[in-house]
Amino acid sequence: MVSSKARVQRRNQANAPVHVKRKMLSANLSSELRSKYGRRSARVCKGDKVIVVRGNSDIRNIEGKVVSVDTKTGRVAIEGITIKQADGTETERPIHASNLVIVDLNLSDSWRADSLSKSKEAKA
Repeated sequence: MVSSKARVQRRNQANAPVHVKRKMLSANLSSELRSKYGRRSARVCKGDKVIVVRGNSDIRNIEGKVVSVDTKTGRVAIEGITIKQADGTETERPIHASNLVIVDLNLSDSWRADSLSKSKEAKA
């Protein structure tokens, strides 16, 4: 049974095991990739090229490469999108994976390439 209470959902998300949290790091695929692989979304990995579609106007529609993925917080750091800290230094701004659209996949991992192509075979 899934609760409709926001605080219970936040608690379940924070206390979820790692294999469940990695599924929460998925983003929509672009229309070209969607038609190519026959699926709507994929997990965001380091090296993927993404576009920010939600957020403040200063970061929206920026395209960049994923620098790091934090499974604990569910956030992604993209090169070129930084935030100024109180001491004046610049660091990567964390963005939630659901606010991104994957434009180009990093297929250097053979397991990932195989799993993406399997979903296309299953639908065909």
